[in-house]
Amino acid sequence: MIAKLEMFIALARERHFGRAALSLGVTQPTLSTGIRQLEDQLGVKLVSRGSRFGGLTPEGQRALVMARQIVGDARRLREEMRASREGLAGHLRLAVIPTALTWGSALAARFTARHPKVSFTVLSRASADILSMLDDLEIDAGISYLDNEPLGRVVTRPLYRESYRLVCRPDHPLAGRADLGWAELAEQKLCLLTPEMQNRRIINRQFLEAGLTPAAAIESNSTVVLVATVLQGPWVTILPSDLAAFLTEGKPLALVPLRQEAVAPEVGLIAPHQPPYTPVLQALLDEAGELAQVPD
Repeated sequence: MIAKLEMFIALARERHFGRAALSLGVTQPTLSTGIRQLEDQLGVKLVSRGSRFGGLTPEGQRALVMARQIVGDARRLREEMRASREGLAGHLRLAVIPTALTWGSALAARFTARHPKVSFTVLSRASADILSMLDDLEIDAGISYLDNEPLGRVVTRPLYRESYRLVCRPDHPLAGRADLGWAELAEQKLCLLTPEMQNRRIINRQFLEAGLTPAAAIESNSTVVLVATVLQGPWVTILPSDLAAFLTEGKPLALVPLRQEAVAPEVGLIAPHQPPYTPVLQALLDEAGELAQVPD
């Protein structure tokens, strides 16, 4: 039953029989058979299908909520029993917003140094994707903004508040400034993150509050692309302070602080709010709390 529920969750996530089968490492006929057997066991039709996936039925939508709960509980049970047998061990899947990747790396490195039997996969994802992946049990935890947009039912551990730096070449007219107001960036050649990134929405709001409408001629979902673009000429970009320092170290670039007019957005660890947490996840939450106390 657990295996069939995992197939059902994968199909709901991928909305395609072939992709769902691939994500689980099974053949498409195996997946289709598993879904039909699950429907037979439950006595309802869960999936609308013809020649291809046609969405979940109303019964399937209700079953999906319970399927996630049952599979999540089964995974927690396995983790709890393994911890009692082996100590902290296993694999953690962590998704991180692009602007917090240095913090994701620090958290994973500190945790594995303390608990060497635990391995990590760290993925770069947009904040909305992180919430979806938590719901679909694709990840164990994420690092995202905590107080800017709704998160739903999650447990949080704050890590830091985000401040910003203008990144430009040393010969740029703004490079020598001690700091800048957002209104002073009018008419600059901007390269920024793409609009689906929550960081971009935060930056847009900062511009709007300064009476400007930001127009980025170059957009990317990669902060590496933004920094590489600034190296090419009179471009400027805006990045969180610690990430800007990391990406520009050793490069002929200048960083200028941007004045923070409002309360800075908070970034932290998020995980499904389903206590009691497994020993590994509880240890990760504790580690995040300790990392937040480390001086800059």
